[in-house]
Amino acid sequence: MPSSDAPAVNPQEVSVSRTIDATPEKLFGILADPTLHPVIDGSGSVKAARGKPERLALGSKFGMDMRLGLPYPITNTVVEFQENRLIAWRHVMGHRWRYRLTPTDDGATVVTETFDWSTARSPRAIELMKYPTKHVPQMERTLELLDAFVTNRADSL
Repeated sequence: MPSSDAPAVNPQEVSVSRTIDATPEKLFGILADPTLHPVIDGSGSVKAARGKPERLALGSKFGMDMRLGLPYPITNTVVEFQENRLIAWRHVMGHRWRYRLTPTDDGATVVTETFDWSTARSPRAIELMKYPTKHVPQMERTLELLDAFVTNRADSL
């Protein structure tokens, strides 16, 4: 089940966590493949990977077709990377989406997704538009979709 009560280290971050019955390696493989991002996106705004992106690594740039009212393209850059444990990309406006994978003793993984606007060009605008609050249920849905995808629960997709 998702949890959004994890305390944020930074006051300009919101996070949700979910324990998923899969290894960090399997989950990381999905997160590091931009072509799968539309499948697990809980916001409904990520439509398709642009071009033929390779597996993500530190410094990778990857484009996505988005739709938030109107369609638009976006380019992201991977700015944090630790194989099978951490991946984060920076949006063109500076905010970050981060996934931290923590293995459990029983072979599952706690996946924590964080929206971090501390590095945004205009953090105050993000707050005024209430994106931190709006993103929490979308991140919960993303982790639900990731769980369903990795455990082959098509009924949840």
